[in-house]
Amino acid sequence: MNTVSLPLVSWTNGTIMIGVFALVVIGLVVAIFLLMNTDKKAKK
Repeated sequence: MNTVSLPLVSWTNGTIMIGVFALVVIGLVVAIFLLMNTDKKAKK
C-alpha cells in the first residue's frame, strides 16, 4: 500500500490573499488621513 503525503491545507493562497487585503486596508487608511489633512480650511 502506497502512502501519499498530501497536505490538508495549502497556505500559499491564503497568505497571498491576506497580504493583498492588508495592503488594501493600509492604502485606504493612508488615503483617509491624506484627505483629512488636506481638507483644512484657510483661516481668515
